[in-house]
Amino acid sequence: MVQRRIPRIKDLAPLMKFKAPELNAKKRRLDAALTIADLRAIAKRRTPKAAFDYTEGAAEAEISLGRARQAFEDIEFHPSILRDVSTVSTGWDVLGAPVAQPFGIAPTGFTRMMQTEGEIAGAHAAARAGIPFALSTMGTTSIEDVKAANPNGRNWFQLYMWKDRDRSMALVDRAAKAGYDTLLVTVDVPVAGARLRDKRNGFSIPPALTLGTVVNALPRPEWWINFLTTEPLSFASLDRWSGTVADLLDTMFDPTVDFEDLAWIKAQWPGKVVVKGVQNLDDAKRLVDLGVDGITLSNHGGRQLDRAPIPFHLLPQVAREVGAHTEVHLDTGIMSGADVVASIALGARFTMIGRAYLYGLMAGGEAGVDRTIAILSEQVARTMRLLGVNALEELNPGHVTQLSRLQPVASQLVAAAEAAPARKTPARRASVSASATVTGTPVKRAPKEAIAEQP
Repeated sequence: MVQRRIPRIKDLAPLMKFKAPELNAKKRRLDAALTIADLRAIAKRRTPKAAFDYTEGAAEAEISLGRARQAFEDIEFHPSILRDVSTVSTGWDVLGAPVAQPFGIAPTGFTRMMQTEGEIAGAHAAARAGIPFALSTMGTTSIEDVKAANPNGRNWFQLYMWKDRDRSMALVDRAAKAGYDTLLVTVDVPVAGARLRDKRNGFSIPPALTLGTVVNALPRPEWWINFLTTEPLSFASLDRWSGTVADLLDTMFDPTVDFEDLAWIKAQWPGKVVVKGVQNLDDAKRLVDLGVDGITLSNHGGRQLDRAPIPFHLLPQVAREVGAHTEVHLDTGIMSGADVVASIALGARFTMIGRAYLYGLMAGGEAGVDRTIAILSEQVARTMRLLGVNALEELNPGHVTQLSRLQPVASQLVAAAEAAPARKTPARRASVSASATVTGTPVKRAPKEAIAEQP
């Protein structure tokens, strides 16, 4: 029988330790965020719906985005035990220069619309963390101001080729003169995707003060105070715009851009060239022949073609086929350091975060971006330790299995294979390669419990 007694003060004293309250509300809420999902929840509370949905949303039914995130959930790690992991190195060289982490900040448009500190906050945080910061053509801070915010770090400039070629190349020239080391040429936007959330929200530049936006702003006064009391939105690429986002994009983007144009752009740029938006193996091979320094497997965060290939599924085959000739980078769907580690293990040299960065920005400005980077960095290091590796170079495909939910219907593969000889274009042949793929990943039989029924 348990013997009970009245507790003595000297026994209670060691248990009665009260943490000093944190008086800084921003620090308090950011310290409480342990995952990117936590930062997202804070961001949603603090940001008007139209701006938050611009970050959160994707094209049409948002199937591509959901599948990309699901792909990272559907992995199995294979750790090794009894390894000395007292120290781990999370950095290596990317495009010929060192990075402290295998991830960087992706180019995002209209960033100061999400939170007034915008790209400057991202550039400062990237500089402190020793990771690259990429400025979008549609960014809301000038090329020169971002360079001033990150004078000694890695600055990359993301280019959309406009119908006005001279204006596009003037931006490239400005970025080169400012000392940006890498040009990210985005090639998956011949026209704007159908981003239905933005249409339903009436999202415009600048945001319209309708009755709905005023009602939505009432519980978020800080965002509106910041927006109305700081410099009006201007862009890396144009001075002002008044209208919807879709109208702006369709006015600017050039649907005629082809491989010859890309070669011409590459000839104008003195630094490294990475092509972003690659979604099949044949295009990756053509880009290698063109001599680019890197390719980014990406479906634009699911914001362009819905039901596009899943970049993480494409990764193993593309890395195996072209990784010895050019760097393979990856974005879309990354929400944790474990996602980053899995990508490196399957052949990526580098990854980029977009929404995760913006969630941190919306949750707490520059301090929020710092928190995003800290969360991901801690998760990268912890995942590496638990896998039993000390450095990124030790990660390999044996550490990760991609479990399969979506598999191509066998009859479609057979029909495509039979039709392949009659098709002339390389892009057509890529869809029915010897590995029998639809997404670019060799079709393998997954464990029974990992396969969902075909819809």
